[in-house]
Amino acid sequence: MIYRYDGASDRCPVPLVQTRLLLKKMDKTDSCIVILKDSGSTRDIPKYLTEKGYYFTSTSHDDGCVELHITIGK
Repeated sequence: MIYRYDGASDRCPVPLVQTRLLLKKMDKTDSCIVILKDSGSTRDIPKYLTEKGYYFTSTSHDDGCVELHITIGK
């Protein structure tokens, strides 16, 4: 299953809280796409994911949004 959260219009700490809730639902075969724009969230969420051992890729878009693709493992 692919979970999605568009947090482009949300400010910290809402995106982190919503991302953590989605991560709790994920199984090993699931993935999650998170879209962020808030500078605090674009800094804090990748740091959180790294600390917790999640694998993710980050893509920056011209509109200032950052898109994270998150999985449990590589």
